[in-house]
Amino acid sequence: MTDQDSRRELVEHWWSKAAACMESARRELDAGSLDFVANRLYYAAFYAATAAMLARGLSFRKHSGLRSAFHTHLVRPGLVSQTGGKLYDRLFEDRQEGDYIAFSLFDRDYLEEQLLCTQALLEELRLPQTSPGPD
Repeated sequence: MTDQDSRRELVEHWWSKAAACMESARRELDAGSLDFVANRLYYAAFYAATAAMLARGLSFRKHSGLRSAFHTHLVRPGLVSQTGGKLYDRLFEDRQEGDYIAFSLFDRDYLEEQLLCTQALLEELRLPQTSPGPD
């Protein structure tokens, strides 16, 4: 197996984890476990961003490193929308709140909207990404 084959296999592994997190978020929403929805949505975006970065030959050991690279390599050059960049940051903040702040409360309607937006972000990340051409 070549390095390129290994990388492609690893990229697909992270995409699989992202999809599993989206399914988990839907189940948690149905169960009313709203703080877990926030966690799963963040990790869906995190794994998808990991896959997108790895497809470019970049990997990171910390969430902060991936988050910074996501903005540097995908959002700033226009490969991912500004809306997608803001969503990623918000998902990170929501996950922090849900995981580490006692008695945090999330609004179900807000999380339903975040779920739809996260699905759209994953689809945006899944598209073949090339540099935007001149307008």
